[in-house]
Amino acid sequence: MAGTSAVFIPADFNHASPVERDGLVWTDTELSMPDVPQTLHWKAPLDSSLALEGLEEYDPPTAGDARYVNKLGIAFVYIGKIRGWVALTDFV
Repeated sequence: MAGTSAVFIPADFNHASPVERDGLVWTDTELSMPDVPQTLHWKAPLDSSLALEGLEEYDPPTAGDARYVNKLGIAFVYIGKIRGWVALTDFV
């Protein structure tokens, strides 16, 4: 991992990515996903998920920040409790 944040992608994501895949599958509860929809704070898109991992250095994320990652074609939300970025798979 390049930075200090974890990045979680869907288990069925079948495209190339720099995210380490060790076969673990996490539940919404384990990822501290909210039970009800939350307001997302959209930030500028990034080219790679590696940039998500190192944001603490120059643009510290806060809970609810969301960013689209161009090379993966998916968006992520920052979950402060786990200090990680979780892929958004459903948009309401």
